Amino acid sequence: MKVIIIGGGQVGSYIANLLLNNHCTVKVIENRTNVFNKLKKELPLDAIVFGSGTNPTVLEACGITGADVVVAVTGADETNLVASTISKFEFAVPRVISRINNPKNAWMFSSGMGVDVALNQADLMAHLVVEEMAFKSILTLMKINRSNYSIIQLKVDSMSSIVNKPVRDINVPEKAVLIAIYRKNEVIIPHGDACILEGDDVLAFADLEAQEKLNTLFGSKK
Repeated sequence: MKVIIIGGGQVGSYIANLLLNNHCTVKVIENRTNVFNKLKKELPLDAIVFGSGTNPTVLEACGITGADVVVAVTGADETNLVASTISKFEFAVPRVISRINNPKNAWMFSSGMGVDVALNQADLMAHLVVEEMAFKSILTLMKINRSNYSIIQLKVDSMSSIVNKPVRDINVPEKAVLIAIYRKNEVIIPHGDACILEGDDVLAFADLEAQEKLNTLFGSKK
C-alpha cells in the first residue's frame, strides 16, 4: 500500500513509523524546517519530503497519482481540508483521511470536500470517555465508517454468567457476531463447542445496542 502523509508532527511521524513497520510505502510531507530536521532522525530519508502538502507539484513528486491513501494530519484545519480536496478531486486518490483540530470546523470535512474519513479528535475523546463510563469491559478497536457498528474487544469477567459455557449456549445478541477468542497466546475460533473462560478476550462485531447487551453478558453478574 502506498500512503502519503501530510504533516510530519507527532501524529504524522507516528503513523509513518507504524505503516513502515507494516511494509507500506510511505511519503511524509512537511514544510517546517525544525520539524523536517527532526524527521530526518526518525524516518528513512527517502520517506520524507520538504514542501507543502497543498502544492500539486510537491504531491506529484511524491507519487500521488499512484497513492492508495492520503492522510492529512497537520495542525491547521485549512491545510488539511485543501490537501484533501486536491488529493480527491485533482488526483483521484481512492481514500482520503483528514484530521479535524477545531470541532467547530467538523461540518466542512465531508465527502463534498474530498474527505472520506474525518478524524475529529475532540469527538473521539468524548466518545471514549462516555464508552469507558458505560462499557467497563469493552474496548472499541475500530468504528465502521457511516454506521453504528464497531469491532470491539471484551474482557470476560470472573463473575460473568457465561464463564465455562460453550458458545452454542450463549445468547449472543442478534446484531452481534463473535469473531475470535484470545486466550494467552492462543486464538480460538468461537464455534459451538468452544468454551468461554474467565479472563478470555473476545473479539466481536456489533452495533451499539448489541454492545450494551454484550457488556452485560460478558461483565459481572452484579
